[in-house]
Amino acid sequence: MAEAVLEVQGLKKYFPVRRGVLRSRVLGWVKAVDGISFTARRGETFGLVGESGCGKTTTARLILSLDRPTEGAVQVLDREIHGLRGRDLQRYRASVQAVFQDPYSSLNPRKRVRSIVGEPLVVNRALPRRAIPGRIAELLDQVGLPPNSADLYPHEFSGGQRQRIAIARALALKPSLLVLDEPVSALDVSIRAQIMNLLKDLQAQLGLTYLLIAHDLATVRYIATSVGVMYLGRLVETAEGEELFSRPHHPYTQALLSAALPSHPDIKREEVILPGEVPSPLHVPSGCRFHPRCPAAMPICAEVDPAVREVRPGHHVACHLY
Repeated sequence: MAEAVLEVQGLKKYFPVRRGVLRSRVLGWVKAVDGISFTARRGETFGLVGESGCGKTTTARLILSLDRPTEGAVQVLDREIHGLRGRDLQRYRASVQAVFQDPYSSLNPRKRVRSIVGEPLVVNRALPRRAIPGRIAELLDQVGLPPNSADLYPHEFSGGQRQRIAIARALALKPSLLVLDEPVSALDVSIRAQIMNLLKDLQAQLGLTYLLIAHDLATVRYIATSVGVMYLGRLVETAEGEELFSRPHHPYTQALLSAALPSHPDIKREEVILPGEVPSPLHVPSGCRFHPRCPAAMPICAEVDPAVREVRPGHHVACHLY
């Protein structure tokens, strides 16, 4: 079994809701992430899916050490990251990079590509100055851009090319882990497959580990080795990619998959329509968080929070049905 690059254990992040300015008091807590655990291994991709507001981006911010957790641990290559300081924190930030949803807003429009891709090398003093141009040319070639791209500005590229520049910048310091936050959702459909194939090729060549955050289940199915389904701050189901898509167990996972477009128009499947809206994370329902919308809810669901159980080898579900 491959080495574990990322281990998340009992991770929680609560945000206080306050009233008042000078003498503010806490009225409650928004439980954005509430006790999730998962592992991503070298050369593999862990996909995190769920509705907007379920806690996916907060999880990414905790892993990038942009926020501190309320409770729990994030280990990268067997090191707890939230206790790092000084040089150790700088080395950690170099080893974990991010690719964001909108490539135009994540690139400085006033800098040429040479400066954008080379900046991590300069800031971290990763290479002698004379070696930086050669490294920039190597990175642009890795992501499929011609050498003269280094002299241009971001606005002179298409959306797909800008995302290639963002990927090249993320690879500059040879990271172990890439956090991909909706990396293709802002791109034209015709370009998405090219970027997904590029990410898979780079993973195979460089042994990268990905944490993929996405709404598009087709993207997750194509890239992810294993998948975690989040609902209201909790992981309700985790499994290997094809296992989860072919045998979804949790009612919420089944509803998500039924709402996705089929791979062929002739495929018939049962449609699952969920009633109501996602509850506020400030007022989490008692028992199972999904029970107010669940078509298979039982009396126990409103009273007891279900434990995570292994229903098949490597397939875990938090549901009283199992």
